[in-house]
Amino acid sequence: MNRVQLSQLAVLAAVAEGRSFRKAAAELGVAPSAVSHAVSSLEASLGLRLLHRTTRSVSPTEEGRRLLETLAPALADIDAVISALAEHGGRPAGPLRVTMPRLAAEDIVLPRLGEFLMLYPEISLEISTDDRFEDIVAKGFDAGIRLGENLEADMIAVRASGAWRGAIVGSPAYFSRHPTPQHPRDLMQHRCIRRRFSSGLIYRWELEKNGKPLVVDVQGPLILSDQSLIRSAVIDGAGLAFVFEQRIEDDIKDGKLVRVLEDWCAPFDGFYIYYPSRRQMRPALRAFLDFFRARA
Repeated sequence: MNRVQLSQLAVLAAVAEGRSFRKAAAELGVAPSAVSHAVSSLEASLGLRLLHRTTRSVSPTEEGRRLLETLAPALADIDAVISALAEHGGRPAGPLRVTMPRLAAEDIVLPRLGEFLMLYPEISLEISTDDRFEDIVAKGFDAGIRLGENLEADMIAVRASGAWRGAIVGSPAYFSRHPTPQHPRDLMQHRCIRRRFSSGLIYRWELEKNGKPLVVDVQGPLILSDQSLIRSAVIDGAGLAFVFEQRIEDDIKDGKLVRVLEDWCAPFDGFYIYYPSRRQMRPALRAFLDFFRARA
């Protein structure tokens, strides 16, 4: 591979990520015609069609997808080395992209974000919130935050929280109209507030007692995608909800919510910061890990 092909591969990766020649051109600071020429020249030199092109969209061919999957770690390593060189003297600086669910952003990062940015004013932190488990290498993220049960084996992970626990709750007004469930099977007779993830899947309530798991596909008239909205709806009496205990502890103490089936809500692994194994870690990522990792 020559140096020209290396630059063409970087252009190809930018086009594939943005699904657009125009977006790639804007990101790279070149003319769209130069981006198109670079990709066409790369395809001609390899004898392969790497991108499907229509008037409305751009997407990798099967050969292009395989090439990009192999290419992503190498480009990430190059980017890490360049960023590390830019952070002269080992000072944490430069862009840092982290993906996490909104819940982790609200409960783990945002309460301490001001302090972090004050300590490291040369870091430009970008937080992307999404419930879906992102391939951080392919998507160009430096790190991610997810529940420990969802981590892939090839990722390095450090704790960002202690154990978490779910809670099944309803408002006093709701229970004045409906009986208290005594067993998870009773939930099928209740109006439950369901949650849809950004992937499109509706969460089935995962319960456990004495080491025996039980999954309940609850039903109800309301589906929401955010735990904050679910909390508001359950306080308003819309139905029963299964939410994180940390989110509604004060509501239970204040009498706004009543907890049920507590013995079926076992604790589970909390949040972790995960990142790919690299020979050289950027000072900005090291600073983020050290600051937001769970304290003993």
